[in-house]
Amino acid sequence: MEISIGIDIGGTNSPFGIVNSEGEVLANGSVKTRDFNHPEDFAAAISLLIKDNLKSLGSDLKLLGIGIGAPNGNHFQGTIEFAPNLPWNGVINLVVLFQQHFEAPIFVTNDANAATIGEFVFGKAKGLKDFMVVTLGTGVGSGFVSNGELIYGHDSFAGELGHTIIVHDGRDCACGRRGCLETYASVTGLMRTTQIMLAKSSQDSMLREVSSDELSGKHVSDAAAKGDALAVSILDYTAKRLAFSLANAVAITSPEAIFLFGGMARAGDLLLGPTKKYFEEYLLYLYKDKVRIEISALTEQNAAVLGAAALVWKEFQAK
Repeated sequence: MEISIGIDIGGTNSPFGIVNSEGEVLANGSVKTRDFNHPEDFAAAISLLIKDNLKSLGSDLKLLGIGIGAPNGNHFQGTIEFAPNLPWNGVINLVVLFQQHFEAPIFVTNDANAATIGEFVFGKAKGLKDFMVVTLGTGVGSGFVSNGELIYGHDSFAGELGHTIIVHDGRDCACGRRGCLETYASVTGLMRTTQIMLAKSSQDSMLREVSSDELSGKHVSDAAAKGDALAVSILDYTAKRLAFSLANAVAITSPEAIFLFGGMARAGDLLLGPTKKYFEEYLLYLYKDKVRIEISALTEQNAAVLGAAALVWKEFQAK
C-alpha cells in the first residue's frame, strides 16, 4: 500500500498522520512543539514516533514521501523562515533535518497552502482547476489554485489575502501595517468588532451576560442563532468586509469556487449567507453568479495533517 505522512508544525502542538491515497488516516499522533528548544531535537522526536507507528501498521507499506505544513514554510527552499509563533528563531531547513531520519522525499509548504492542497486532493475541490481556500482562524490564511497549480509566486509566499489592506488606516495588524483583512475577518478580528460594538451600543444582548475575558466567537454565533440583534450585526459587519476582499481577489484570479475553512466557518449560514449576499453585490459584472462560496469539506481535526500529506500526493501526480 502506498502511503504518505503529513506533519503539521504548530506553535503549541505538532500532529502527524500516516495517510493512504484515499485520505484515510491509518495512524496518527503528536508532540508538543514547545517541549523542544532545538529543531533538531524536535525532528528526531517526531521521526521516532512516526517510525513506531509505521512498524505497528506492518511491512506492506510504501512510503512515497513526507509533507510538512508550517507557518512561514517556504516550498522552494524547504525551510521555515522567521515564524513568530514557533520556539525556534531564524531559518530552519526542515528538509535537511528530516532527511537524517527518512530516505523518502520531504516536501514543505505553509499551513494555509497545505489546507488548500488538502481540499484539492481530498476535499470538495477535487477535479477543479481554479479555486481559492480561505482559512478563518486566529488569523486569515489563503491559498490560490490557478489552472490546476498552487500559486507560490517567485519566493513561495504568494497568496497572503489576510494581509491585503481593505480599510485605509484601519485596525493595527500584527504584521506592522493597518487595515488588513485579518484584523476584521479572523476570529481575533471578530472579537475586536464585538468589543467595539458592545461599547458603542446600548442595545440589549446576550453577549453582555458573558465576561469580556471569556467572550468567544462561539458566543457570538450562538447568540446570532437565537436571534440576538447585536450578534447578527457583528456577523453582518464581518461578512461585509470578508466579501469585499473576496470580490477583489476574484477579479485577479477568476476562480470557480471559494472554500472557507476554520473557526469562523463554523458559524455556517450565519456568516455564509451575508457573505454571499455582499459578495455578489461587490463582484464585477463579468463574474456575477459564476463563483460559488462553500464551507470546506475537511474538518479542523484532520485538515492540517491531511493537507500536509496531500502535498506528497500532489507532487507525485505532477510527476
